[in-house]
Amino acid sequence: MYQHKLEKDIRCPLEYGLEIFGGKWKSRIICVLAAKEVLRYSALRKEMRNITDAVLAAALKELIGNQIVARQSYDEIPPRVEYSLTEKGQSVVPILQSICQWSGIYHKKDYSNTMTQCEKCDYRGGTTQGT
Repeated sequence: MYQHKLEKDIRCPLEYGLEIFGGKWKSRIICVLAAKEVLRYSALRKEMRNITDAVLAAALKELIGNQIVARQSYDEIPPRVEYSLTEKGQSVVPILQSICQWSGIYHKKDYSNTMTQCEKCDYRGGTTQGT
């Protein structure tokens, strides 16, 4: 596994937050799990649409390591693993909804191609419809 030569120089809480839930995929994973609550890996991948297995696995590993996502494995045959948001992960959802609302005001988007989970935060610039 790749090891960074220097430790990250995070001096601002905003930098920490963006490191935890920023980027293309981590915020989407959080939103999907917020909407669906508990998903198996294959169902999560299907909800995410165009993510590769390697990228999804890496993002989940980071989110689990940062205690945003919980991984529950069951001792069954075939093996079953489920993913859900932790309490810390659930606390991020209103923040992501606010970002989504702000983006809806300033960024024109093809609403016909929006993820169904985005409908919860009324991405068109309205008010939050609830979680």
